[in-house]
Parts: sequence; C-alpha cells; structure tokens
Amino acid sequence: MFCAVYEVFERMAYYGISSNLVLYLTKKLHQGTVKSANNVTNWVGTIWITPILGAYVADAHLGRYWTFVFASLIYVAGMSLLTLSVSIPGLKPPPCHQANIDDCKKASTLQLATFFGALYTLAVGTGGTKPNISTIGADQFDDFHPKEKASKLSFFNWWMFSIFFGTLFANTVLVYIQDNVGWSLGYGLPTLGLVISVMIFLAGTPFYRHRVPAGSPFTKMAMVIVAAARKWRVPLPSDPKELHELDLEEYARNGKFMIGSTPTLRFLNKAAVKTGSTDPWMLSAVTQVEETKQMLRMIPILIATFVPSTMIAQTHTLFIKQGTTLDRHIGNFKIPPASLAGFVTISMLVCVVLYDRFFVPVIRKWTNNPRGITLLQRMGIGLVLHFVIMAVASLTERYRLNVAKQHGLVENGGQLPLTIFILLPQFVLMGTADAFLEVAKLEFFYDQAPESMKSLGTSYSSTSLGIGNFLSSFLLSTVADITQRDGHEGWILNNLNKSHLDYYYAFFAVLNFLNFIFFMAMIRFYVYKAEVSESMHVLTEELKVMRLKASNQEAAKGIA
Repeated sequence: MFCAVYEVFERMAYYGISSNLVLYLTKKLHQGTVKSANNVTNWVGTIWITPILGAYVADAHLGRYWTFVFASLIYVAGMSLLTLSVSIPGLKPPPCHQANIDDCKKASTLQLATFFGALYTLAVGTGGTKPNISTIGADQFDDFHPKEKASKLSFFNWWMFSIFFGTLFANTVLVYIQDNVGWSLGYGLPTLGLVISVMIFLAGTPFYRHRVPAGSPFTKMAMVIVAAARKWRVPLPSDPKELHELDLEEYARNGKFMIGSTPTLRFLNKAAVKTGSTDPWMLSAVTQVEETKQMLRMIPILIATFVPSTMIAQTHTLFIKQGTTLDRHIGNFKIPPASLAGFVTISMLVCVVLYDRFFVPVIRKWTNNPRGITLLQRMGIGLVLHFVIMAVASLTERYRLNVAKQHGLVENGGQLPLTIFILLPQFVLMGTADAFLEVAKLEFFYDQAPESMKSLGTSYSSTSLGIGNFLSSFLLSTVADITQRDGHEGWILNNLNKSHLDYYYAFFAVLNFLNFIFFMAMIRFYVYKAEVSESMHVLTEELKVMRLKASNQEAAKGIA
C-alpha cells in the first residue's frame, strides 16, 4: 500500500512536467517544433534509461530499499531546482508574443543550464526510484504462499492503475494550472506532492519485506559469457548432470532454487563444463548459466517494444502541438492541449478494470491460464493497436490540413475552426493499447527475470521506453532533415498547418506493421521460464530424497 501511494504522487510529479514540457519549451524558452520535441524526448528517454543503473546499484550494492531512499532525495532536489527555474524571472527569457518564435529572444546559457540541469538531476533520481519501487511492492508477495501468489497475479494491473491515477491528476488539474494560473504553482504542487510521497513511503519501512543485495547481475552474466567464450573449443558432455552445479543444501540455505540445464542458447552451457579450474571467470554453476540465459532470451522481446514506445512519445510532443492549432473552447472554458493526455489515462484505467474483472475470468475458463491469455499474447494485442493508432492519427491529421487549406490558414499558421476533440480517438486508443502492452510488458520482464535479477528485469521495461524516446528524437530529426532537402518545405515545420504530419504518422503505421511481424517471429522461439513454486517443490522433494539416503547410509554404518 505504501509503495502504491508513493507511485501515485510520483507520477503526478513526473507527468506534471512531461505532459506540458513541450509547450513550456515553445512558449517560455522560445524553441521550435523539432528542437522542443527532441528536447522532451531526449529528457524522457534519459528518465527511462537511467533505471538500469539504479537496478545495478540496488542488486549489487545498496539493496532496493536504500537505493530508492537515496534516489528519492535526489529526485526532490531536482524538482525543487526546477520549480525555482520557472519562478525566478532572471532564470528565463522575457515573454514574447510574436507569431514567429524565431523573432523572440532566446534563453541564455545560464537559463538553459539551470532549467535542463534541474531536469537531468531529476532524471538521475528517477533512475534509482523507478526500477526499485515496483520491485519492492512485488517483493511483499510470497511466491511460495498460495494465497499471496494468487494476489500477485493482479498486482501489476493495480500497480498500473495507481500510476495512471496519478497521471490523470497531472494531465487535468496540473496542466490547467500551468496554462491558466502559472508555471510556478504548476511545478510547485508536484514538488510538494513528491515530498509527501517520500514521507509516506518511509513511514511504511517497519512493515516491508527487505531483500538483501544478491550481487551485480551484470557481473554474473559477464562471468558466464566470458567462461563460455574461453572454453569455446571444449566439448559439452552428453549428460547435463556432469556440468558444474552447487549443492542443493546451499540453495535451500539461501532461500533460492536450482534451475536445471536447458538446450536453448547451448553455447553458454560451456561455462559450466568442468576443466579443473574454479576461477569464477572460468567456471559457472548451471543455475547461474540459466539465469543469464533467461535475461538474454528476453532481449528480442525487449527490442520489439522499442517502436511502440516511440509511438507513446508522440502523446507528449506532436499530439500536443497539434492541439494548439485547434479550437479548445467549451463555452468560456479553454482546454489545455496537454489535458487530452488525460484521456489516455481514463481509457487505460477503464480497460485495466474490464480486463482484470471481466475478460480474464471468462477467458480463463477456456485457456486454463491464471492470467487468461499469456503475457506475450497480451503484448501482441497492444502492438496491433499501435498500428491502428497511427493509421487513425494520419487520417485525422489529413483532415485537419484540409480544413486549414479551406479556411486560408496554411501560411499564417492560425487556429482552425475545428474542435480539439477530433484528436480524441488517437488518445483513447493509446490508453487501450497501454492496458494491453504496457501492463503485460512490466509484468513479463519482472516475471521472467530470475529471482536475483528482478530489479534488472524491471528496468528492461523502462529501458524500452527510454530507447523508444531516443528513437523518436532520431526519427524526427532525420525525417525533418531528409524531407527539407533539395528545396522541399519538409514534413515537420514550426508552422504545423504547412507541415505534413499525416505523412509522418503514416510512416509510423508502416513501422508498427513491420515491428509486429518481427515480434511474431521472435515469440515463436521464446520459452517461458519454469514457475518458481514448481522449482521450489522439486528442490524440496530432492532434498528429502538426499536426506533419506544419508539417513539410510548412517543406519547401514551403524549396523556394520
């Protein structure tokens, strides 16, 4: 519960910044479409990439709890500096109301350094909190207790629910405050919320189950790969039992379980071939080899999630920029463009509840799968939805451009007599896709990671979003540059009424289709890891047999 409360407030803080950041960069720091969008996706990419470092620190040195605590303090420091940078007049350029932002005074080096320094300090803090808070939450469920294990199946659904609840507040209340009251209060409130959330988390410390650091997963994996490479000429024994493995008693004493040798990624089995050396960089236990295989087997699936993560990046960049060109009035109320992202949240919340409470119980009767369908099947549905999203976005943008031409608003970039709600379908569909892909992705990488590498497994999910955002920056810059060559106007300009985002979104639809084919090819070769509870049951039974044999031998000696 304490972890979920923290996540609600933390998501308020993060999305309170990211949802409207592209507009702050445009309106307050006077940056163009491509530059502002890329600055957002580069920062968001960093936010999601740094958790892999946080996972390393947690697993190898400090443990999940202390890594989270220290990182949360850095997070608060970054948020505080960011609030100051948008509040103090000297830390931002003077206001500008020119239609062409190129005529506005640009931010100074000091102003940019303060603002982006705060953003990236915040990113470092996120690196330590993101991979560990969900893992700490999942650690509170005992895989070897039937009732707790059953509850854990719904944990990630409700975890995502808490995330998007905080996101909804940010995308509605906070963005409205930023657009209509002021950026100081708009950033100050999430900073205060973050402080409160950290205090709530710390209050729950006596009730947590703490896991001690199990050593660096990167080092363990490197040992296996190096040992296998050094023995590449050594033949594998025909019997896997001849490979090196630790005693069952040692695994039982440490509360771990043994993993049997598998034929997949067979080359790595050479790391466990006995050659007389006990050097850990020359000899690995079979279980360590299999743990490395589990992490490596997930990489093709991880790669298949990069493209949909790029699509998600559009919801806080180009989708928001489109909204600024449309009529945002409902009576006297003016809708902030970034608040449309709230419909992603609402759609996702509704779909998660429907999925967990109605879809899963019905499908479970047919599949006999506790989850209803497999995690990869759920991810596949999300990938299909991402193709649909970009096809719809392309058609919507084509319609918007036609209206701009009909009303002579192409050259001056004026606001169209067209409601902002024409963008609603692409936001709602994005939330539906998240309910399938993002929830399944988080659960898949946690579930399939070995017990000693859970934080690293969770960081795979955030790494996907990070690389997706960097890929978005690369594609946007590349397409903008290529389409402007040889005297052409280009697809992405500061004036969106002269741009061709319809072509850009159509390109994304094709990219999603190709990515889905790649995903389908990869899952054909994926083998799910064995259930922990089953492995522990086998371990328990084998220990009983060993102890029975030992007792019989002692009895035989006594008789002799």
